[in-house]
Amino acid sequence: MSNFKIPWLSLTLTTLPNVGGFIGAIYVRENVKGWYETLDRPSWKPPNYMFAPVWTTLYTGMGYASYLVYRDGFNGTAKIPLLLYSSQLILNWAWTPLFFHLHKLKWSLYEICALWTNVALCAIAFYRVNKVAGCLMVPYLGWLSLATGLTYYIYTNNKEISIKEE
Repeated sequence: MSNFKIPWLSLTLTTLPNVGGFIGAIYVRENVKGWYETLDRPSWKPPNYMFAPVWTTLYTGMGYASYLVYRDGFNGTAKIPLLLYSSQLILNWAWTPLFFHLHKLKWSLYEICALWTNVALCAIAFYRVNKVAGCLMVPYLGWLSLATGLTYYIYTNNKEISIKEE
């Protein structure tokens, strides 16, 4: 009976991050063709069609990493890493409506900086429990670095929107 629990747990934890991603996609879909297209964006911004597959891949990787940490840290070493993971997941999910729905550029920048810090700490904590899990967080941190730079660029180059939110 316990052999069936592990595959279901693995599948659940691996796919869980995508739930917030799918919900966030609603905010993006409603705003990317309108408001977002009016913003001054950098030339190095990835094309819009790349975001969904990249985020799906990253969410799946981080979900699987959380499963590995849960599995290997069941003796008690997983508590702090999984708390960091849960808090970064909430921050990750919160960024999309903050930016795309509420159009809060400054707060989106603050939020993504907090998210980046949390993910870096989470990756280190995961690595201490399971090296593969820690390494699975590295591409996420890389993409998040790009997203942070993009958020900073949009905030600093769209002052008329940024001033309205203050």
